[in-house]
Amino acid sequence: MRTVEPTTPRRDEKLGTLVSDLARDVSHLLRSEIALAKAELEQKGKSAGRGAAMLGGALAFALVALGGSLAVVSLVLNEAMPAWLAVLIATVAYGGIAVVLALKGRDALKQAGPPAPERTIESVKEDIQWAKTHASSNVR
Repeated sequence: MRTVEPTTPRRDEKLGTLVSDLARDVSHLLRSEIALAKAELEQKGKSAGRGAAMLGGALAFALVALGGSLAVVSLVLNEAMPAWLAVLIATVAYGGIAVVLALKGRDALKQAGPPAPERTIESVKEDIQWAKTHASSNVR
């Protein structure tokens, strides 16, 4: 927590000066907190972008592997039934797995919610606590 104590007592200053200083300090504090939140969200966004790119590459290779496994399953089933039926059974089975995974993924995304700038939230809470403490201790 940042603590800035005045070098001289402020009790003797005019109300206008105190209000002006308070407005300037609050404005500066808000700009600082917004800059912190922006930097924090940018960092999270960059990490998410790299992760999404890697997942995209993994998905491409997984699709190639899935196509190969579909061919293998179809060829194995083809030994016991016509080729068209073997491919149909394998495709329906893979489609069912895809639906289950999609529904579970959708539910997980709904629960995740948007990213929050945790450091900024904590900093704002500290600022509010500091202001409350100093406001109650400076009452005449």
